[in-house]
Amino acid sequence: MVEIQKNYQIGVRRFGYVNYIGMWSLYKKEVLRFLNVIGQTILGPIMTSALFLLVISLAIGDSRSEVLGVPYINFLLPGLIAMQVIGQAFSHSSSSLLMGKVMGNIVDTISAPLSAVEVTFAIVFAAVTRSLIIAFVSVVLFSLWIEINFQNFFFIIIYLFLSSFILGACGFITGLWAEKFDHMSSVTNFFIVPLSFLSGTFYSVERLPQFLQLISEYNPFFYMIDGFRYGFIGKSDGSITFGLIYLSIISVVIWYASYYLYKKGYKIKS
Repeated sequence: MVEIQKNYQIGVRRFGYVNYIGMWSLYKKEVLRFLNVIGQTILGPIMTSALFLLVISLAIGDSRSEVLGVPYINFLLPGLIAMQVIGQAFSHSSSSLLMGKVMGNIVDTISAPLSAVEVTFAIVFAAVTRSLIIAFVSVVLFSLWIEINFQNFFFIIIYLFLSSFILGACGFITGLWAEKFDHMSSVTNFFIVPLSFLSGTFYSVERLPQFLQLISEYNPFFYMIDGFRYGFIGKSDGSITFGLIYLSIISVVIWYASYYLYKKGYKIKS
């Protein structure tokens, strides 16, 4: 008994300050989860963007004037990609937590030797990975159809990362809060989709009334889409620098909220 007490101490981490192997294993498990249903998680969103692009192209044709100094189709494409990135990052982390709760296997994650920091980062970065794959494949496929220009790769990558990270963390919080899939669908239908559509995806906010333009200036979704589009066309509706700072602050706040709620066992521990 004395020997056991000397060799094993409850609560002592035996693998350093960060469990890199455990965090990598959880991240890999999350990535494999969406790769196993690639038709639903990767190809589906890309097909949705392609249908939007096709329908709008056929409906408008060449009759639409330039927007921000570029053809409308070149203005629209980055917005459609960003919209799918936002939605799929949220969907990944929220479904991961909710399915774990519904199926009862969330206990495997809770009981694993992983801290709240490690769990939140692993799941959120898996959501980011899914978004990056969608964006990359979308650009490659659409470049076969439309001439795509790249004005600034830095802003494309940084806004893509911040957008998917924020929505991944939001999805994590929603997954903790939701008790059934209807709850998750409500957040998607009443918050994520409307904010995406009303953030300049299909139009320049310059066309909005002054009051709605003012509201857009505080909408993080507007900066996500506007900054991502800026990397392609070199023009923007808002301040790129302010958007970068604004989204960076939001990403830290939202991630910390997800970390704090998970650490406290919000709706996952009795």
